[in-house]
Amino acid sequence: MNIQKMMQQAQQMQENLQKQLKQTKVEATAGGGMVTVVMNGVKEIQSLTIDPEVISQDDVEMLQDLIVAAIADAQRRADELVSQEMGGMMGGLKMPGLT
Repeated sequence: MNIQKMMQQAQQMQENLQKQLKQTKVEATAGGGMVTVVMNGVKEIQSLTIDPEVISQDDVEMLQDLIVAAIADAQRRADELVSQEMGGMMGGLKMPGLT
């Protein structure tokens, strides 16, 4: 197999992974479900839901903290998803600098 064909196959695999990750959703919550974030595998926020009971003009900082926490958790879950997908694509292949 020549190197050019291998590069084309790798590029095709990467494109397929990107398409799959865009379609895959992860969900994360903060504050016991008061804030929910849905994000796709490429870390694009799809939705943000805030329980009306957590909205208070007296404590805006808490709401901001909950939103940041939910987004951070969703990003972590998206990273885990990418790691799983890449691990599956590589078939357990260990390459220096990549694993």
